[in-house]
Amino acid sequence: MAKIVIYGAGSIGCYVGGRLLAGGSDVNFIGRARVADQLRHQGITLSRHDESRWHVPRERIEVSTDPATAATADLVLVTVKSIATATAAAELANVLRPGTIVVSFQNGIGNADVLRAALPQCTVLEGMVPFNVVERSAGAFHQGSAGELEIRRAPAMQPFVEAFSNAGLPLIQHADMLPVQWAKLLLNLNNAINALANRPLKEELSQRAYRICLGMAQKEALALLKRADIRPARLTPLPASWIPRVLGLPDAWFERLGRRMLTIDPLARSSMSDDLAAGRATEIDWINGEVVRLAQRLGQTAPVNERLCELVREAERADMRPSWSAEALLAEMRAAAGAAS
Repeated sequence: MAKIVIYGAGSIGCYVGGRLLAGGSDVNFIGRARVADQLRHQGITLSRHDESRWHVPRERIEVSTDPATAATADLVLVTVKSIATATAAAELANVLRPGTIVVSFQNGIGNADVLRAALPQCTVLEGMVPFNVVERSAGAFHQGSAGELEIRRAPAMQPFVEAFSNAGLPLIQHADMLPVQWAKLLLNLNNAINALANRPLKEELSQRAYRICLGMAQKEALALLKRADIRPARLTPLPASWIPRVLGLPDAWFERLGRRMLTIDPLARSSMSDDLAAGRATEIDWINGEVVRLAQRLGQTAPVNERLCELVREAERADMRPSWSAEALLAEMRAAAGAAS
């Protein structure tokens, strides 16, 4: 049986790896000591927004803090935060066998390129995880929203497709992942807003002023993507270009037309919000920061996304975490946009 290694046993890594393990695959986890101890003692409990549940007992869990565990891997799923990609690449370069398949299931646009540069003898593929996962308690991970895993199509990956299907995680394969990655990033622009709001996603998205902030960030990014001749893939029932308009609808209309965006666990928050709560560095530079860098490459500006980056970095440094009201954050975004016009 092929050996799958999860490099980065955080919420996404434990959930995807746990589902693969529950589906019968041979899975090893590499992660921090805290998570390793939890999995060794409690196993993994998994749940989904539709009330599906899985449990993998501790006796079946193979987890380590040592990257050398990946030396015998056939497939490595990299699920660390983007800030740790360069470190992951350097550690894996010392241990992976030539021909190993490496998939970046991470936020942002360029993580696979970082891995590819460090692992020239491996096949490195871009992947995308559309759903939100929260750690509800030690060893318990909950998928709070819907969606299917997506990945760049490659012949070397085909032997593993059945393992994902057996786990109930079918892979949607694409010849070009860049439109998919940008489509996901457009949705992830809400991570910063959710983190600054400091409230559950469903509650945040239920308030029009927060949604308008997201719509402003998305419209700014969409204009830049059009200049760059990049057309985002369609990940939702509506095309990406329509979403800002829907976000600005009155709450009652949005509840009806944007129902899928509100089909999320009532307690779920963005990973960026979780990072701020835990005092960790966020992925702001790999999400809103990607829009700012795209603007710079095109000789343009992205004041809304740039201001969101600044506010999240300020929150990272703050002694007390801010909780922006919808009206205050919207005023801040409008001021940023107005100052640049």
